[in-house]
Amino acid sequence: MRAITFSAYGGPDVLELSEVPVPEPGPGQVRLAVRAAGVNPIDWKIRNGFMQQNFQVAFPHIPGLEMAGVVDAVGEGADVAVGDEVFGWSETGAYAEYALAKTVAPKPANLSWADAAALPVAGETALRVLGLLDVGKGDTVLIHGASGTVGRFAAQVAVAKGATVVGTGGSRSLDDLKALGVVPVLYGDGWVERVREAAPGPIDAVFDAAGHGVLPGSIELRGGKDRIVTIADGAAFELGVPFSSGGEQTREVLTGIAGWVTDSGVGIAQGKTYPLVEAAAAQIESENGHPGGKLTIAVS
Repeated sequence: MRAITFSAYGGPDVLELSEVPVPEPGPGQVRLAVRAAGVNPIDWKIRNGFMQQNFQVAFPHIPGLEMAGVVDAVGEGADVAVGDEVFGWSETGAYAEYALAKTVAPKPANLSWADAAALPVAGETALRVLGLLDVGKGDTVLIHGASGTVGRFAAQVAVAKGATVVGTGGSRSLDDLKALGVVPVLYGDGWVERVREAAPGPIDAVFDAAGHGVLPGSIELRGGKDRIVTIADGAAFELGVPFSSGGEQTREVLTGIAGWVTDSGVGIAQGKTYPLVEAAAAQIESENGHPGGKLTIAVS
């Protein structure tokens, strides 16, 4: 099968299109004929070697954590059937024509392959942090990076829960945020005062999905450090603010994500979809930042 691999840490030039053996599912595993794979910052961070202390890989390594596809084979004890359309997390790398997984859930019928492949990481992260913040009806929650993949998903869920969402973003994203029911605020210098002017009352919770040094101002707006969570700013450890990473990869989580999509119309803004042979270009765009939506790879 065709797969993107790398055999040494480095820049995007270490990625190559290779022929590798088709993996065979073990107990509890399924094999997917991958239709689309999601591109995440962790993909190029692993490739660069930035994650060696926390994420050891064996070479050659196939990148990619999230995918959507058709079940092609099942191992003993797997509770899905050949032919099922599913999405979930890959155990062998999603930038490949076939990949193994233990955690998948039915793909919502109305979603494209790219849309489904974009859901696991952003959806799990958004729901995890909103849960940690206990966001609910009547809350006013500030979401930094509300126009990004995670922040946008979180903003829509929070609005659906009955919260007032104040979301920061770039000038090009403000109209889109407003259309989602978010009170949009331009990020950058002066953002604290702009939030104060835009918010209908006190800020009850803060979700930092951006990581651009906004925690001190967030503490100021909250009047304390409670109900503030970041997924992106290492300064959290010095400031005494929770840093959340590495959530649960379970079918229940995936089913919950799919429920928000099908029942409440929550979605992810799509960026560019690259063919498998252009995976390096996809990672370059991700590494450069501001891709304008979720990047995906069309595998087949």
